[in-house]
Amino acid sequence: MERESAYTRWIFNKALNTKLEQLKETAEVTHSVYDKLIFSKIKEILGGRVRFFITGGAPISQEVMDYIKVAFSTPMLQAYGITETCGFTCCSSVWETRAGVVGGPLPCLKMKLRDIPALGYLTTDNPPRGEVLVKGNSVFKGYFRNKE
Repeated sequence: MERESAYTRWIFNKALNTKLEQLKETAEVTHSVYDKLIFSKIKEILGGRVRFFITGGAPISQEVMDYIKVAFSTPMLQAYGITETCGFTCCSSVWETRAGVVGGPLPCLKMKLRDIPALGYLTTDNPPRGEVLVKGNSVFKGYFRNKE
């Protein structure tokens, strides 16, 4: 594999740093010049038509989230979900800039925390702790062939 020139590395780093600064200041993930010259090639790796990314399962680091946003010029949503809700339960806004923030519940769901005194989890704790209860149309009524 051919090594990139010092100039190519410099211009890429300049573009990346400019977009990262812009992301911090305005939450904007696109740049009119750098996207056409540099980041369009990265976006084409996934076909060029990705509208947004969704991450879930575990918190993503701020550095990785910011890099993906600016490299692909695409917003990233952070989601929390459980099997019983057919995937999503909560989802962040495309304008959320902080990693580890999953946003509020989907409009079709209601959520609340319930105390579990036996485990020492109380909704009055700071931060609140407890069992997450979810109600809504996308919640399973039961597991397939599992009465329990």
